[in-house]
Amino acid sequence: MNGSDGLLEALRELRRHLGLDLFPLVAGDVGSDRRALRELTGQLDDYLIPRLSAIDAPLLAVVGGSTGAGKSTLVNSLVGADVSEPGVLRPTTLAPTLVTSPADRDWFTAQHVLPGLPRVTGESRGEPGTLRVVTVPALPPGLALLDAPDIDSVVTANRELAAQLLAAADLWLFTTTAARYADEVPWGFLRSARERSTALAVILSRVPPEALGVVKRDLTRLLEANGLGGTRLFEVPELVLPEENARLPRSAVEPVADWLTGIAADSQARAAVVRQTLSGALESLAVRVPALADAVDRQHAVAAELRAMTDAAYAGGLASFDEGMLDGSLLRGEVLARWQDFIGTGDLMRSLEDRVGRFRDRLVAMFTGRPAPESELRVALESGVEALIRASADGAAERVLESWSSHPSGRALLQETGVAEAGRLGRASADLPAKAEAAVRGWQGYVLGLVREEGADRRTTARLTSYGVNGAGLLLMLAVFASTGGLTGIELGIAGGTSVLSQKLLEAVFGDQAVRTLTIKARTDLRARVSVLLGGEATRFTSLLDAVQPPENAAPALRAAAHAVRDHQREIPPAGRPAVPPEGERPGRLPATPVRLTLPAGGADTTPDPLDQPTDAVPRGTDRERGER
Repeated sequence: MNGSDGLLEALRELRRHLGLDLFPLVAGDVGSDRRALRELTGQLDDYLIPRLSAIDAPLLAVVGGSTGAGKSTLVNSLVGADVSEPGVLRPTTLAPTLVTSPADRDWFTAQHVLPGLPRVTGESRGEPGTLRVVTVPALPPGLALLDAPDIDSVVTANRELAAQLLAAADLWLFTTTAARYADEVPWGFLRSARERSTALAVILSRVPPEALGVVKRDLTRLLEANGLGGTRLFEVPELVLPEENARLPRSAVEPVADWLTGIAADSQARAAVVRQTLSGALESLAVRVPALADAVDRQHAVAAELRAMTDAAYAGGLASFDEGMLDGSLLRGEVLARWQDFIGTGDLMRSLEDRVGRFRDRLVAMFTGRPAPESELRVALESGVEALIRASADGAAERVLESWSSHPSGRALLQETGVAEAGRLGRASADLPAKAEAAVRGWQGYVLGLVREEGADRRTTARLTSYGVNGAGLLLMLAVFASTGGLTGIELGIAGGTSVLSQKLLEAVFGDQAVRTLTIKARTDLRARVSVLLGGEATRFTSLLDAVQPPENAAPALRAAAHAVRDHQREIPPAGRPAVPPEGERPGRLPATPVRLTLPAGGADTTPDPLDQPTDAVPRGTDRERGER
């Protein structure tokens, strides 16, 4: 078993957790969170996992930098072949070109590194989004060069690809010019290299001879001010080339070639580069992963806000139903008309006690033969309750839609559902009427059950027989809506009489205390049924959150995965023994001067934080840009 298997599995476990859709909602600076997630998953896929899987694989040096820095010309000049196409048109590098020795060709064409980029070989220039692999016999084994797109390209995809390639590199060859070395964009990348302890060399190209001393001193100052003091710095003078795609003379790039050859020929030097960059990338996870976990927590907080808005709106809907149930409004209109048919018209409030017996006799006649308006009253009551349920649900849906629309995350989520669907969400669902009808009928059945249960006593049974179970049940349903707080005038008097009369008739059957108990039970049951209906309506909104919200354990899982990686970091293999080439065999066409790698000082714990530097530590290059050649 490989000594780094534990670390490799910890990285793979981290990658599995990062593979979820962690940032679906607009929460905080979600754009930065999503970008950080893409960068981290990309580095795991493109560099950390493949590199740790094959620690002795060839070293990849990525040549990156600003527009017009001469990256393609530098690569062509270093390998002594026209492998990358330079030019004045921008962007020049559409498909990145990876140059490798024949001995390492299989490793890079097998998509171990940068597996998401399809390979193109042969003479084809390559399409955007592909990786062109070119074999150069003169290039020494153990080292490959990759010509990356411009980090400040006008094409967004090129900028993102450049960042992806640099994150997959064992070694950065960062190129800049005398005119652009102080631009902010390159320094953002250089600070990233410092933070992650990436092995780095800076190549200052296109430097006029008369400005070399001044520019080099200023660039050195900026490197030190940004925590990169000691970084290897090469200069390539500005030369007049015979044609646009000509290569630089060997003397111009010889220091860089010697340095790279020394790395390629020395397995310990290569291992030192790999260990530095690999360790730095792993160390960065201790900051980057918890930051993503914090962002996931923000996602859950926003989802909780939207859920709370939904809960509050539908709690308000239930309160609205409660109010409608208790304010007597259900006893108006059609219900009142059917009640009058049920008991006969007249002054309901006058001499009520004297008339209870007469109304009872009329009820008995209605329930024991002639077609009675009982069913019409029951239907009217059903319709009134169902209408109240629909109105409560409509109001709640409208309030949720308004509150979500005023919240950035809710608004974005509604926009994703589409205008038509969002409009439908603003009112009760299409199947609510059928559900409400079933709920009300279920409640009526429950009320009749209460009446039967209460009438089981022999004395009560005798009195109940006078009215019938259905008649008494209907009176109990009316008693549920006994308050008349929402009515005025004549309607108040009639509705009040309705509720009082129904209660008096019930008391004549069951007694005062029993009627109060039955009324509370019936009202509580109806409210519970309506609460279930409104809860179902609320899921139309909460299901939108359920469909996108990260798992509840996503943030803790990320933090645990980061800790596991940290615990296994000691497993990084040490540098191997120096490779001894066969006697008389040169490592390749690049000059083989044995130059030992000088690793940059950036990334050490004692490095000053560039945020502590004055704001003018990295001056803008506007004036220099005007003189760029």
